Amino acid sequence: MNMKRILVASCLGAALTTTAMTPISAEVLRVLQGQAQGALNVPMNRAVVVESDVPFAELSIANPGIADISTLSDKSIYVLGKAPGRTTLTLLAPDGTLISNVDVHVTPDIAEFKERLQQILPGEAIEVRTANDGIVLSGTVSSTAKLDRALDLASRYAPDRVSNLMVVGGIQQVMLKVRFAEMNRSVSKGLNGSFGFGDQRSFGESGNFLPAGNSPYGDPITWSGGISGGMTFGGNIGGIEFGVMLEALESKGMVRTLAEPNLTALSGQEAKFLAGGEYPIPIDGDGDSITVEYKPFGVELNFTPTVVDGDIINLVINAAVSSIDTTVALDIGGISINGFKRRETSTTVEMRDGQSFAIAGLLQDDFRDLSSQVPWLGDVPVLGALFRSAEYQRNQTELVIIVTPHLVTPVAGEALALPTDRIKIPTEAELFLGGVVAKNPGAAGEVARQDFSTSYGYVME
Repeated sequence: MNMKRILVASCLGAALTTTAMTPISAEVLRVLQGQAQGALNVPMNRAVVVESDVPFAELSIANPGIADISTLSDKSIYVLGKAPGRTTLTLLAPDGTLISNVDVHVTPDIAEFKERLQQILPGEAIEVRTANDGIVLSGTVSSTAKLDRALDLASRYAPDRVSNLMVVGGIQQVMLKVRFAEMNRSVSKGLNGSFGFGDQRSFGESGNFLPAGNSPYGDPITWSGGISGGMTFGGNIGGIEFGVMLEALESKGMVRTLAEPNLTALSGQEAKFLAGGEYPIPIDGDGDSITVEYKPFGVELNFTPTVVDGDIINLVINAAVSSIDTTVALDIGGISINGFKRRETSTTVEMRDGQSFAIAGLLQDDFRDLSSQVPWLGDVPVLGALFRSAEYQRNQTELVIIVTPHLVTPVAGEALALPTDRIKIPTEAELFLGGVVAKNPGAAGEVARQDFSTSYGYVME
């Protein structure tokens, strides 16, 4: 029994000794009568103890919605933060005199927020402070994505009360290199046959081959414009003359257009580019007045870059290639207005510095053929071609848009060269005597030296 008591006493003594040696941390504000008191900072949903050097008889809190109070003794007060804000704690002595007014400032609990911020974004130099009832973030982050994460986390602790003073480090300027390449190929073939007959009086008109004037046999048959080959022959049988006209047409064409605009913009800012012109369009105004609006055409580019993280770039791109379509026209009040051909793309892509994307590829293939003939006669073998007309048209267009972003920084002005720097103005003697218009015409000759001998464009059979 004595041994048991000794062991229990030893364990109890060890526990008391350990408790005595372990410091208990607590936030305590000591109130001294007759002296100005500092502000009492209370984290939201946490408590702080206020101790007075003299006993108090009455307590009051100006706004119980911000902080709650309770007495621990006649000299100790328990203050619990409930909502962000400022209020006043008043202490009165037993004789009714004022002991002190304590300014209570309840702020969001940023201790836990700092811990979570270090766990989610380790290594980022973000400073956290409180201001009034909100959180203030300052410092430098390495990317926009991490800045957004920090703001999103802060809004969890102080909704709609987060002030962002952070800056994004690294390169935040993006140069977008865009290549517009378009190939147009057209093929047109036609074979037309015409046949007519009439009496001898209806032939022989100048410029006409078959019935002319007011002949009862119809209007004259003349050559069509743009033909590449034609043949006529005829004869007479008694008083009746006949004639046959054959027309052949074949045309081929190819157009290559290329534009390579380079545009630089700050991360998050929009940049615009237009290489072309503006087409005037008349619009009826008030009364009989006519106003003019201009519609842009050519190569258009609008893009907004965002440096997401490191060298990852997010691009919001609107690109368009438009041209005036002379085949479509509208007459309004004697004014002819042409239509427009427009190819447009709008997309969002994400890539690293120097990588490329083909954001658009348009292959358009238009095919049309037409055959007309004289009934029954056009079905006759061999000779039926004289009574038949056939047309064949095929147009192919391919448009490709390739984008390549680069993170860029400014350079010294001397490091940039202009195309005009390579051209020197000739002297009067060189111009009039030697016929020299430019001392260094290499810039203009670069296009002429391009090799077009290999296959390019479309191959149509």
